Amino acid sequence: MDRKKLLAILDRQIENKNIIKHMLATEACMRALAKRLRAENEEEWAIAGLIHDLDYQNNIPPEKHGTLVGEILAKEGINLPENVLHAIAAHNWHYTGVEPESLMDWALFTCDSLTGLIVACALVKGKKLANVTVETVLKKFPDKRFAAGTRREDIKMCQEKLGISLEEFIEICLKAMQEISEELGL
Repeated sequence: MDRKKLLAILDRQIENKNIIKHMLATEACMRALAKRLRAENEEEWAIAGLIHDLDYQNNIPPEKHGTLVGEILAKEGINLPENVLHAIAAHNWHYTGVEPESLMDWALFTCDSLTGLIVACALVKGKKLANVTVETVLKKFPDKRFAAGTRREDIKMCQEKLGISLEEFIEICLKAMQEISEELGL
């Protein structure tokens, strides 16, 4: 899987560059989670994060979001492993009906929303991820008016499905995003 080629496809397919930044953040989180969970194929986890919203477009209904990534990439000559495609479809399982099964599936599902909450925290902390701490995120976590689109119940599933406490989960994802802060513009 050629990351540069995937990035070029994202750039062509996704008009909203903030969605691309979200996918970069999710890629970083997935790579860090793969390390923490000692996943067999860290690269597959990262790629799932990087391209999970490739089919997030206005003309695609919510129940299809996550299920069309394989088709889009196949047209580009890229065929992904079935487990990666399953994780991508399962990250939107409330709409697609493709339920998360593996650790990779649950990692993508739980970290997808967390990236937005971390970005929102950075925006109120001088637009810098370096200014955000785990405590910052935990303090904002219960405030449902802050980053109102954040699916907090989904994030909290990290405890049950991944065996990682909420605090550690936030720490893993925050550090991963801080490491690519330049790419994220934060």
